Amino acid sequence: MRFLLALFLFIGSLQAAELILTGTVISNNKKMISARYMGYIKKINFEVGDSVKREDTLFELESAEFDILESQANLALEQANLMLDVYKTRLNVFKKRKRRLKKKSKIMPVMDFRANMEDMNENIDDVSGSIEAAKVLVKSASEKSKQFATIAGYLKVKAPNDGIVVERRIQVGDMVAPGMLTMIIVDMKHLEIEAEVAESDLKYVRRHKVVEIKIPSLNYKASGYIKAIVPSANPMAHTFKIRIHFEKTNDMIFPGMYAKVYIDLTNELKNRI
Repeated sequence: MRFLLALFLFIGSLQAAELILTGTVISNNKKMISARYMGYIKKINFEVGDSVKREDTLFELESAEFDILESQANLALEQANLMLDVYKTRLNVFKKRKRRLKKKSKIMPVMDFRANMEDMNENIDDVSGSIEAAKVLVKSASEKSKQFATIAGYLKVKAPNDGIVVERRIQVGDMVAPGMLTMIIVDMKHLEIEAEVAESDLKYVRRHKVVEIKIPSLNYKASGYIKAIVPSANPMAHTFKIRIHFEKTNDMIFPGMYAKVYIDLTNELKNRI
């Protein structure tokens, strides 16, 4: 009887066996926004806590100097194209004259025809060479114009994805340098739970295992699964980090919230009997 009672108590404990972990809600898509060019901040369009959409302009740098350089580059491109058009028009004129000269060949003295034809061919060759040189100038000016257009694009820093501004490190008038961190944007749609599991309990954890999660402050409960086990231990506490994927169905869930993770151990313990 004592054996049966102990067996029933053990089976009952299996039904309630679970590993409870504490964790934190985190975003799986956090972007560090940095400047790509040196300059002074001219305008900031968003504050901490504001929602942004992809391609929204977060802030702008002073552009007076670059506007002048870009205008000069565009003017040089226009002049090169105009020069090319002039040479092409001149070439067409010489070709028309050459065709008319050929029609008069029968009524002109041979020596005069040959001399005029040689002059005409020399003019055509000279203009053709000028056209090739003008094409090189157009190509060079076009590339330079594109470069300034690209730089001008860097002066308007845009959001790489939808999210919320959680940190802003710049003010209007500040000088920024390439690579300098200016803002942090967090994607609120792709949230996960990060928890730590003791080394001794790591045997109960595996990827894709279904778990239950709870966010006590919202009384929110949902199912998820273990997405990843980070292969780096905390040498002081001997714990490993795990990532829990879950579907967000409550708009009040934010990164930083306290969460609990419940891992069912029933099957693992049964296998050890």
